[in-house]
Amino acid sequence: MNIQEQIQDYISTQPETKRSDIETLHNRILQVLPNCKLWFLDGKDDKGKIVTNPNIGYGIQTIKYADGKTKEFYQIGISANTTGISVYIIGIDDKKYLPETYGKTIGKANVTGYCIKFKALKDINMDILEDAIRYRVEKIN
Repeated sequence: MNIQEQIQDYISTQPETKRSDIETLHNRILQVLPNCKLWFLDGKDDKGKIVTNPNIGYGIQTIKYADGKTKEFYQIGISANTTGISVYIIGIDDKKYLPETYGKTIGKANVTGYCIKFKALKDINMDILEDAIRYRVEKIN
């Protein structure tokens, strides 16, 4: 199964309201990042044990670890969770930037240094979320 099929399979397994929100969010991110690399992480470690929720990823960046090793990883990720949806914005060094810039204007969401978590798309301002995504991809690159 290719990545597109994995993503569609993941979206189709969500409960209806969450499925609709994830699909809408996926399509909006693809409009913002039309030629980005797509990722699908099934949430399992090397031994097949579930360690996290599955993630859809967008874009590519190189992460450098303290020991000098590097790893390619996505810039933007989305994941359904038990309470709603998480949007991960990876690679912003200033961990106060997202909450200070978008926390008060995005709507009903918990905004941390790398994650915007909300119950449903109707609870947030999608234009503000797109601004945060664009900031990561355009300004940081």
